[in-house]
Amino acid sequence: MLATLVVIPLAPWLIRQGRRVRRETPRLAEPAGERQGQAGSGPPLRLLITGDSAAAGVGVDDANEAFTGQLLRCLEDNFSVQWQRLAQSGLNCAELLVWLHLQQPQRFDTAVVSIGVNDVTGNTGRGRWQRNLVALCRLLEQRYGVSYIILTAVPPMDKFPALPQPLRWFLGGKARELNAVMAQVAKRNPVVRLLQFDMPFAEDYMAADGFHPSAAACSLWAGAAAKVISDSFSGESASEKV
Repeated sequence: MLATLVVIPLAPWLIRQGRRVRRETPRLAEPAGERQGQAGSGPPLRLLITGDSAAAGVGVDDANEAFTGQLLRCLEDNFSVQWQRLAQSGLNCAELLVWLHLQQPQRFDTAVVSIGVNDVTGNTGRGRWQRNLVALCRLLEQRYGVSYIILTAVPPMDKFPALPQPLRWFLGGKARELNAVMAQVAKRNPVVRLLQFDMPFAEDYMAADGFHPSAAACSLWAGAAAKVISDSFSGESASEKV
């Protein structure tokens, strides 16, 4: 209630700041590279990386240094990974749902999802966010055959250097709100895991736009995701685990 009372008089200022950030923030491109392939040796693992611009690799110049490339390097010594990346810049959760419905589905064992930043900036409500997350997890399970879903937490946007105050404060609070809902969704579904990891928001960990993860940040993210996957499928093929 108190937060709402504070936000209402700030609303015109927040809107102006948001428009200025969109206008002035550099538009970084997704790095060139393959969107699917095979890597490593060992028990087979079918891996899907899906979501928004962070999942697409925006923020780094070399696809090998993006999240997907670094995750594959973390897994390739222990698994024969058949992987695909279905990600696109600018998507919120509702748009990702529609986009995935339009793709030709393959079967995967595990999926790593990056979504939520555009729901924060678009001010998606808690109820709609929860419904969309539940629907996304159901889609991944039923249409893509995923047996283990890793939802990456929305980053703490109050630490994004591209954002001025008080917009940074407001978006940081919104990110925490959506993460609380994401945690509830994960708690209620035994095949869903919320991935949270610590990251220093120093200059080296942010891309040139002050908004996307750098190669150093992707390394931390990939290492955290790889540990969850390895702990879940270690010692056996994913198909055997299913």
